[in-house]
Amino acid sequence: MKNQTYRMTMLFDFYGELLTERQKEFFDLYYNEDLSLSEIAENNGITRQGVRDVIVRAENTMQELEDKTGIIRKFQTQRPHLDAIMSAANELKAVNAIQYFDPKITELADQVLEHASAMRD
Repeated sequence: MKNQTYRMTMLFDFYGELLTERQKEFFDLYYNEDLSLSEIAENNGITRQGVRDVIVRAENTMQELEDKTGIIRKFQTQRPHLDAIMSAANELKAVNAIQYFDPKITELADQVLEHASAMRD
């Protein structure tokens, strides 16, 4: 269940804005606010099955988008590489501070960190 929830919230983070307002609302209530289908149904004056249908359609839409684009897969593949780049830039700054005292090296390492951080977010 936890892996399913994580996968769905990742899909929502990347593709949620492409859903209808109703799909976004129900999906958010179910996965992020942890409301039951019955609670959502009661609050919106529809059946539990109606809520489930909306959520399932949202899940399917986002999964189809991921299957076609692979954006999340690419993001997850790139993340360790960005972490390694950031680690190397920090190590470079540390070595420079101890051995070389070259402000240009620190400036360049800071630029690498800034760009890698922007790509990571």
